[in-house]
Amino acid sequence: MTAHIDLSKAGILAESSAVRVALLPPVARFSLRAATPEQKALSKALGVPLPAKIGQCGRKGDIEILCLGPDEWTIIAPEDQAGTITDACAAIYAKTPHSLTEISDREVTVHITGPKASDLITIGCPRDLDQLPTGEARRTVFDGVSAVLWRDGDQDYRLDLWRSFAPHVIALLETGCAELAGE
Repeated sequence: MTAHIDLSKAGILAESSAVRVALLPPVARFSLRAATPEQKALSKALGVPLPAKIGQCGRKGDIEILCLGPDEWTIIAPEDQAGTITDACAAIYAKTPHSLTEISDREVTVHITGPKASDLITIGCPRDLDQLPTGEARRTVFDGVSAVLWRDGDQDYRLDLWRSFAPHVIALLETGCAELAGE
């Protein structure tokens, strides 16, 4: 049985000399869908270029935009910028139709870092991590749970999970952290 995990509080969930697993603070998170003709105007309105290649990330300041599909992006920003993003997209909607949906409460982000971070991720993720370039992200699964895996550095990852599945994945990561520490 999985112990209760308070997903409202950021902080370290598990830590050893091998790896550290932490819950990151909440962020503003949006799902953006738009056809090709609208992408340039949306990039201008948001102040961040929408990446065109699946898995690529666009960044400016604290705003990150991940291309998840040919017409689909995830936007991540500090919580206090949610209104700015909503307003920027609403201001151009009449001439630039698109779908912007706030999904901030749907997901949480787990940060996995340390000398064996890649080893820990492979306990539940079938993706070849050597094929995931630093600075990019991909949809994947972790023990059958849909997730987005971000690679921020050689041994520095973020795992975006639906809140309802997070306790299961976090329990696996905590167990793996302890096992890797014993090696």
